[in-house]
Amino acid sequence: MKFYIGSSLKNVDIVNYYSRMLEEKGWEHTYNWTKNLSENETVNDLKQSSKLELEGIIDSDIVIILLPAGRGTHVELGMSIALNKKIFLIKI
Repeated sequence: MKFYIGSSLKNVDIVNYYSRMLEEKGWEHTYNWTKNLSENETVNDLKQSSKLELEGIIDSDIVIILLPAGRGTHVELGMSIALNKKIFLIKI
């Protein structure tokens, strides 16, 4: 099973916890955005990150959204709905 996890930057540790837990069960994380965080991101970096996030959602079987989340996560949720993905909302 392939999964994508969307959440806010403040939840990086929790995203990685869920990712490790699912990968230990044999699941595949389609794109882990937490591995590409940088304090000096340019506009081009942000464009590339957005493209990789969309590809991660497209390639996933399920999308996990950890709440509360920010604006970017709500965009990921909207993309997931538009792509008719199975979505799990988790309040942390």
